[in-house]
Amino acid sequence: MPSEATTLTVPGPNGDREMRVSSPSRVLWPEDGITKLELAEYIVAVGDAFLAANGNRPISLQRFGEGIDGEWFFSKNPPKGAPEFLRTVDVTYPSGRSHPQLVLDEIAGAVWMVQMNTIVFHPWPSLASNTDNPDQLRIDLDPQPGTTIADAAVVALQLKALLEEVGLTTFVKTSGNRGLHVFVPVHPDHEFIDVRHGVIAASRELERRMPTQVTTSWWKEERGQRIFLDYNQAARDRTTAGAYSPRAINGAPVSCPIGWDEVTGVNPLDYTIRTVPERVASGVDPWADMAAAAGSISPLLEWWERDLANGLGELPYPPDYPKMPGEPPRVQPSKAKKPE
Repeated sequence: MPSEATTLTVPGPNGDREMRVSSPSRVLWPEDGITKLELAEYIVAVGDAFLAANGNRPISLQRFGEGIDGEWFFSKNPPKGAPEFLRTVDVTYPSGRSHPQLVLDEIAGAVWMVQMNTIVFHPWPSLASNTDNPDQLRIDLDPQPGTTIADAAVVALQLKALLEEVGLTTFVKTSGNRGLHVFVPVHPDHEFIDVRHGVIAASRELERRMPTQVTTSWWKEERGQRIFLDYNQAARDRTTAGAYSPRAINGAPVSCPIGWDEVTGVNPLDYTIRTVPERVASGVDPWADMAAAAGSISPLLEWWERDLANGLGELPYPPDYPKMPGEPPRVQPSKAKKPE
């Protein structure tokens, strides 16, 4: 039986590459009829913007063998058969173990990742040349039950204003689901622990200013109907969907960079695999100048030290992390042993 495989011609810095796509008619988003080939074509269509946002960084792959309704897994180790033009860089995980991860230098590499059933791309907040020192501070605005992305938009605008007070320039994108991601380009002068502390400090300050709308509570039972500022997305080896990455959600939404003037009234389903290519082709790229806007997190670390002096210490890490210095017990408050 002849193979159904096809090829895509993908331009790149070293000329065109012919990239194989097997099972191109496999439907990945059943409700939308979007196929593996259409996903690969999307990646090529937004290639320059995708590469600018996600290239030259360690990248983890969220792979779905049978489409978004099937089983999936995170692929951090380079899959077998990676093309020779894809490079790797060693990264250190929270356990202290080091291992290579893939790095994108041209969009043909991302097409190969689609060929390997990748749907969601998860880049690190640090460059391949300096994996231990993030050059992006990321804050995930996660609407809790009873809140919406409209509530997250209000919080995002206040977060932008707060960070401007300390000289930081902010950028925003849809998460592709219900929330928003605020990115801050920073000088890579600090390791992950410091950057996470900077995120916690900014989040606590915003929580003080918007106590009925914002929470930093790690435990869901304490969050209420507020926007959770997920500070742990700034921890080492924690990643969010990259800019222009599709999400494995009906409607095929994309985690799309937007301008701050687009935040109010934003609808994540306006930004999909089928709509974003036209947006990119028209020249809309709100993140075009991000790298040039890098700032210092020193003022946020001063806030962190101020809070420490006032009795506010470390916050819980994710459950898969080793116990971290100064971390409080990872015990759900309602299940914690009460003092006798």
